[in-house]
Amino acid sequence: MDLIISGTNRPDSNSLKVAKYYQKELESKGVSLDLLSFMELPSDLLVSDMYGQRSEAFQLIQDRVLAAEKFIFIIPEYNGGMPGVLKSFIDACKFPESFLDKKAALVGIGAGRHGNLRGLEHFTGIANHFNLHVMPMKIYLPSIHTELDQEGNFSSDETKAFVDTQIDKFIKY
Repeated sequence: MDLIISGTNRPDSNSLKVAKYYQKELESKGVSLDLLSFMELPSDLLVSDMYGQRSEAFQLIQDRVLAAEKFIFIIPEYNGGMPGVLKSFIDACKFPESFLDKKAALVGIGAGRHGNLRGLEHFTGIANHFNLHVMPMKIYLPSIHTELDQEGNFSSDETKAFVDTQIDKFIKY
Protein backbone atom coordinates (compact mmCIF):
# COMPACT_ATOMS: atom_id res chain seq x y z
CA MET A 1 0.00 0.00 0.00
CA ASP A 2 1.23 3.50 -0.82
CA LEU A 3 2.33 5.76 2.04
CA ILE A 4 1.78 9.19 3.48
CA ILE A 5 4.82 10.03 5.57
CA SER A 6 4.58 12.54 8.41
CA GLY A 7 8.16 13.79 8.42
CA THR A 8 8.70 14.53 12.10
CA ASN A 9 8.64 12.62 15.35
CA ARG A 10 7.36 15.63 17.30
CA PRO A 11 4.35 14.66 19.45
CA ASP A 12 1.02 16.20 18.35
CA SER A 13 2.66 17.74 15.28
CA ASN A 14 0.96 19.78 12.60
CA SER A 15 2.66 17.45 10.12
CA LEU A 16 0.65 14.53 11.43
CA LYS A 17 -2.54 16.61 11.31
CA VAL A 18 -1.87 17.52 7.67
CA ALA A 19 -1.02 13.88 6.88
CA LYS A 20 -4.33 12.74 8.38
CA TYR A 21 -6.15 15.43 6.37
CA TYR A 22 -4.57 14.11 3.16
CA GLN A 23 -5.46 10.54 4.11
CA LYS A 24 -9.09 11.50 4.78
CA GLU A 25 -9.40 13.46 1.52
CA LEU A 26 -7.85 10.63 -0.49
CA GLU A 27 -10.25 8.14 1.10
CA SER A 28 -13.17 10.40 0.11
CA LYS A 29 -11.95 9.94 -3.48
CA GLY A 30 -11.73 6.16 -3.14
CA VAL A 31 -7.95 5.97 -2.66
CA SER A 32 -6.42 4.40 0.47
CA LEU A 33 -2.92 5.24 1.62
CA ASP A 34 -1.23 3.95 4.74
CA LEU A 35 0.04 6.61 7.15
CA LEU A 36 3.54 6.38 8.57
CA SER A 37 4.10 8.69 11.51
CA PHE A 38 7.70 9.03 12.60
CA MET A 39 6.39 8.54 16.12
CA GLU A 40 6.50 4.85 15.05
CA LEU A 41 10.25 4.89 14.42
CA PRO A 42 12.43 3.01 16.90
CA SER A 43 13.78 5.49 19.45
CA ASP A 44 17.29 4.12 18.87
CA LEU A 45 17.10 4.38 15.05
CA LEU A 46 20.53 5.98 14.81
CA VAL A 47 22.24 3.00 16.40
CA SER A 48 19.88 0.13 15.62
CA ASP A 49 19.16 0.62 11.91
CA MET A 50 22.07 2.36 10.25
CA TYR A 51 24.97 0.98 8.26
CA GLY A 52 23.46 -2.34 7.29
CA GLN A 53 21.92 -3.13 10.65
CA ARG A 54 18.20 -3.83 10.86
CA SER A 55 16.09 -4.02 13.99
CA GLU A 56 12.87 -5.99 14.02
CA ALA A 57 10.93 -2.79 14.74
CA PHE A 58 12.36 -0.95 11.74
CA GLN A 59 12.04 -3.98 9.47
CA LEU A 60 8.25 -3.67 9.75
CA ILE A 61 8.53 -0.06 8.58
CA GLN A 62 11.02 -0.99 5.87
CA ASP A 63 8.56 -3.56 4.51
CA ARG A 64 5.89 -0.86 4.23
CA VAL A 65 8.31 1.39 2.34
CA LEU A 66 9.34 -1.39 -0.04
CA ALA A 67 5.69 -2.26 -0.76
CA ALA A 68 4.76 1.33 -1.63
CA GLU A 69 5.01 2.67 -5.16
CA LYS A 70 3.90 6.21 -4.31
CA PHE A 71 4.48 8.50 -1.34
CA ILE A 72 3.22 11.79 -0.01
CA PHE A 73 5.83 13.41 2.21
CA ILE A 74 4.59 16.01 4.70
CA ILE A 75 7.77 17.90 5.58
CA PRO A 76 7.85 20.55 8.29
CA GLU A 77 10.46 23.28 8.38
CA TYR A 78 13.16 22.72 10.97
CA ASN A 79 15.89 25.35 11.16
CA GLY A 80 15.43 26.47 7.56
CA GLY A 81 15.34 22.93 6.16
CA MET A 82 13.90 19.51 6.76
CA PRO A 83 13.92 17.56 10.04
CA GLY A 84 17.01 15.51 10.78
CA VAL A 85 14.78 12.53 11.58
CA LEU A 86 13.56 12.54 7.96
CA LYS A 87 17.13 12.34 6.65
CA SER A 88 17.94 9.64 9.21
CA PHE A 89 14.87 7.68 8.08
CA ILE A 90 15.97 7.94 4.44
CA ASP A 91 19.49 6.84 5.40
CA ALA A 92 18.15 3.85 7.36
CA CYS A 93 16.03 2.61 4.44
CA LYS A 94 17.53 0.10 2.03
CA PHE A 95 19.30 1.82 -0.85
CA PRO A 96 18.44 2.00 -3.68
CA GLU A 97 15.35 -0.21 -3.72
CA SER A 98 13.32 1.67 -1.11
CA PHE A 99 12.64 4.64 -3.39
CA LEU A 100 14.14 3.77 -6.79
CA ASP A 101 11.81 4.75 -9.66
CA LYS A 102 8.88 5.35 -7.33
CA LYS A 103 6.79 8.54 -7.21
CA ALA A 104 6.27 11.21 -4.56
CA ALA A 105 4.27 14.33 -3.85
CA LEU A 106 5.76 16.88 -1.46
CA VAL A 107 4.00 19.14 1.02
CA GLY A 108 6.01 21.67 2.98
CA ILE A 109 4.68 23.26 6.14
CA GLY A 110 6.11 25.95 8.33
CA ALA A 111 5.25 28.52 10.95
CA GLY A 112 6.82 31.27 8.83
CA ARG A 113 6.03 32.78 5.46
CA HIS A 114 7.49 30.26 3.07
CA GLY A 115 5.99 26.90 4.02
CA ASN A 116 9.36 25.12 4.03
CA LEU A 117 10.37 26.09 0.51
CA ARG A 118 14.06 25.44 1.25
CA GLY A 119 13.38 22.12 2.93
CA LEU A 120 11.38 20.82 -0.03
CA GLU A 121 14.06 21.92 -2.46
CA HIS A 122 16.69 20.15 -0.36
CA PHE A 123 14.56 17.02 -0.18
CA THR A 124 13.96 17.18 -3.95
CA GLY A 125 17.72 17.09 -4.51
CA ILE A 126 18.01 14.03 -2.28
CA ALA A 127 15.07 12.36 -4.06
CA ASN A 128 16.70 13.03 -7.44
CA HIS A 129 19.84 11.26 -6.20
CA PHE A 130 17.98 8.01 -5.65
CA ASN A 131 15.56 8.38 -8.59
CA LEU A 132 12.43 9.07 -6.57
CA HIS A 133 10.30 10.94 -9.11
CA VAL A 134 8.90 14.07 -7.47
CA MET A 135 5.59 15.36 -8.76
CA PRO A 136 6.08 18.88 -10.16
CA MET A 137 3.24 20.38 -8.11
CA LYS A 138 4.64 20.93 -4.64
CA ILE A 139 2.64 22.64 -1.93
CA TYR A 140 4.10 25.11 0.55
CA LEU A 141 1.83 25.82 3.52
CA PRO A 142 2.99 28.87 5.50
CA SER A 143 1.67 29.90 8.92
CA ILE A 144 0.42 26.34 9.40
CA HIS A 145 -0.65 27.07 12.98
CA THR A 146 -3.30 29.47 11.62
CA GLU A 147 -4.32 27.24 8.70
CA LEU A 148 -5.62 24.28 10.73
CA ASP A 149 -8.76 24.31 12.84
CA GLN A 150 -9.32 22.22 16.00
CA GLU A 151 -10.38 19.17 13.96
CA GLY A 152 -7.27 19.28 11.75
CA ASN A 153 -9.06 20.73 8.71
CA PHE A 154 -7.88 23.69 6.68
CA SER A 155 -9.77 26.85 7.49
CA SER A 156 -9.01 28.58 4.17
CA ASP A 157 -11.08 27.63 1.13
CA GLU A 158 -8.14 28.64 -1.06
CA THR A 159 -5.83 26.19 0.75
CA LYS A 160 -8.45 23.43 0.55
CA ALA A 161 -8.77 23.97 -3.21
CA PHE A 162 -4.98 23.98 -3.69
CA VAL A 163 -4.57 20.77 -1.65
CA ASP A 164 -7.48 19.16 -3.51
CA THR A 165 -5.79 19.95 -6.84
CA GLN A 166 -2.56 18.34 -5.65
CA ILE A 167 -4.46 15.27 -4.45
CA ASP A 168 -6.19 14.89 -7.83
CA LYS A 169 -2.85 15.17 -9.62
CA PHE A 170 -1.28 12.67 -7.20
CA ILE A 171 -4.02 10.12 -7.90
CA LYS A 172 -3.28 10.38 -11.65
CA TYR A 173 0.51 10.50 -11.19
